[in-house]
Amino acid sequence: MTHFISKAAKVLFFSAAATMLLAGFAMAAEEDMAVAVGATTGSSLRLRAEASTSADIVATLDKGVAVSVLDNTLDGWYQVAFNGNTGFVSADYMVIDQDNVFESYGRVNANGVNVRADANTDSEILASIDTDTIVTVNGFVDGWYDVTCKYGTEGYIRSDFVDLTTSSTVSSNSGIVDTAKKHLGTRYVYGGAAPGGFDCSGFTMYVYNQHGYSLPHSASSQWQSGIGTKVWSIGALQPGDLVFFNDPSRNAGKACSHAGIYVGNGQFIHSSSSKSNGVIISDLTSGYYNTYFVGGIHV
Repeated sequence: MTHFISKAAKVLFFSAAATMLLAGFAMAAEEDMAVAVGATTGSSLRLRAEASTSADIVATLDKGVAVSVLDNTLDGWYQVAFNGNTGFVSADYMVIDQDNVFESYGRVNANGVNVRADANTDSEILASIDTDTIVTVNGFVDGWYDVTCKYGTEGYIRSDFVDLTTSSTVSSNSGIVDTAKKHLGTRYVYGGAAPGGFDCSGFTMYVYNQHGYSLPHSASSQWQSGIGTKVWSIGALQPGDLVFFNDPSRNAGKACSHAGIYVGNGQFIHSSSSKSNGVIISDLTSGYYNTYFVGGIHV
């Protein structure tokens, strides 16, 4: 009798544990869902890692973009998500959308995401779409986005499966970032364009050449080459995009003085001549590089 009671107790324990685990997953999922949608009212709005003006800058946001609001209970701050980045913005530079009718682009962030007829998991599945699919977001309903898919299907996707973005295209350049990172620590060599040593444009030229793109060997020439689409704000950059800078004290009268490759989360990889650093990753959202940022190119 004791044996059966022991087995029953074990079954009860594991059932309770499983229930708690599932509840934990459900709570985590709910925490990732939007509670509202907001619009930025300030230009170059800083998305910070914590709710503090002294916290690290994750990214900068343009004026008038729609962002997912994950927490609207903070004093003077909102926790938001945009373009795959999560952080905090000052409530002074954002307004909450009151009618929940707006238009933005959204990028699906998981495979097999269901588009449903209504904003709940019990409704009919109209379509199933995969990672990096771009949808048009038309509004927000109880943690779900009202979306229109590429071929006209309109329905609802849970907000934690969609990253709001301003871009109607998806970068295919993630492999470029992987290639660039393989050369971290390579020494700086003026005029260098090979794994033995790079200057800034030699590094971008070499990395892009490994993926079938031909770039000239100077930052200004790459910026003016006509390749790809120019991107003017840091918040609109995608991993693999070229980024350019212009420090008047170093440009020798040219359009740009430095070049690198955006890796995401407000950072870029480049070959730096400063103190013979060579290939390093630096912050793009504050300090020197933020001051002299010219723009990017999405290829």
